[in-house]
Amino acid sequence: MAKTKVLTITIQNQPGALAAIAKALGSAKVNILALSGTAQGAAGTVHLVVEDAKRAKKVLDEAKLVYQETGAEQHELANKPGALAQHLEKLAAKGVNLSSIHATAVKGGKKAVVVYTVEAQPKVGEAEATGPAA
Repeated sequence: MAKTKVLTITIQNQPGALAAIAKALGSAKVNILALSGTAQGAAGTVHLVVEDAKRAKKVLDEAKLVYQETGAEQHELANKPGALAQHLEKLAAKGVNLSSIHATAVKGGKKAVVVYTVEAQPKVGEAEATGPAA
C-alpha cells in the first residue's frame, strides 16, 4: 500500500477545459497517474492522482483553479477476475467505508491499480469516550 493524494477540481463543462488542465500540468512536468471525471449540466468534476502533488497544487494555484486535496491509498492487485472483490471485502470487514475509488488495468497486464479515499472517521474526545465525569 502506498499513500497518495487525490486532487478534486471543479471545472466548467465545456470543450477544452480538461485539456487546459492537462496541458498546464504536463508543461510543469507533472505526470498524471489516474484521472476520472463527470459532468452535470454546466459544471464538471475531475479527480486526479499525480506523481508530484506539491508541484500539481502550485500549477493549479497559478491557474486560479479551486481544488480539494484528499489523502488516499494506492494498491496493486493481480489483474484477474475477483481480485478487486477480494480486496474490497477485506476493507469492508475492517469497517472501511469508501468515499471514492479509481481502478485501472491494461488488458493482458499482470497488475491492476486501485486508488481509494475513505470516509473520515469522527474523532471521539476522551471525555466522550469515557462518559460523563461523576
